Amino acid sequence: MTLVRNPFDAGGYSLAEMTQAINILPNLYTRLGQIGLFRFEGVSQRSVIIEQHEGILSLLPSVPLGGPATVGTREGRSMRSFALPWIPHDDVILPGDIQGAPALGVFDAADPLVEVMNRKLMLMRRKHAQTREYMEMNALRGIVKDGAGTTLYNYFTEFGLAQLSVDFLLGTAGTNVQGKVREVLRAVEDNLLGEAMSSVHALVSREFFDKLIAHPKTEEAYKFYAATGAQPLREDVRRNFPFAGILFEEYAGTVTLSTRTTERLVPANEGIAFPLGTMDTFTTYGGPANLLETANTIGLPLYARQHLDEKGRWIDLMTEASILPVNKRPRIAIRLHSSN
Repeated sequence: MTLVRNPFDAGGYSLAEMTQAINILPNLYTRLGQIGLFRFEGVSQRSVIIEQHEGILSLLPSVPLGGPATVGTREGRSMRSFALPWIPHDDVILPGDIQGAPALGVFDAADPLVEVMNRKLMLMRRKHAQTREYMEMNALRGIVKDGAGTTLYNYFTEFGLAQLSVDFLLGTAGTNVQGKVREVLRAVEDNLLGEAMSSVHALVSREFFDKLIAHPKTEEAYKFYAATGAQPLREDVRRNFPFAGILFEEYAGTVTLSTRTTERLVPANEGIAFPLGTMDTFTTYGGPANLLETANTIGLPLYARQHLDEKGRWIDLMTEASILPVNKRPRIAIRLHSSN
């Protein structure tokens, strides 16, 4: 969506207009977003109550004020309240950002103020998208971290669950790799717990992927796939490899944390396998903005607004998100690694 109105006119853009614009802007960063793994669900509060029963995490429903409450604390059940992390990010448009550009009203020239605002909103959108990708990748492993790399919640420790892990031993020539893949598939199937799936996908590090395709038990299969599944002189076949029921994809995503340190989304010699086509396993909950006009409304993925300095010296651009990604079946995402 392109912003086309001068923000100095009639008070500028409203919260609704700015929010609509930034949510429609294309997301060019995230792999999980492309896969569509985590669906977004807005909630009206700034926290959620999650109940665990037999390995499944579920959100408790809201009820009318004074209505009958849901019943918890039954045998085998536990409940926790989780605050939705608040992620604000601001920027500013200064006179120097548009100085020297064509003046407003020049015939057949784009409004420089609008162009600057679009560019800054796009950059802010990408930063929020990168943050959401980082949070969702960690949520796959049952952990929620913020943009500083600090662990906010560990669903395994909160609910007394244990993560499943399979060591592929790719440094051993005699390893039965197909057997390892079957172990992963069966672990996923055993932990569906009433959920459906269409296939199993694995995002793996460069090191894991290189060892996988070079292993004596898989090398010929990869050569055949590279020769027939794609045109090797035209396409990059390095990125994925379907083998024995799992599509292994090399994933080299890296983020820069707010501490200015970098962190790989998939650690070296590791990977994460998870089902696709689920109905209600991977959800990112979003709460309303920290504003009076959005209180008790259903949350959106991202909010944006602008404020003109009373003396006309700058325009503040303010964005925020309150999101909490949840893997409702934490044991369904299997940690892959190779210890040699």
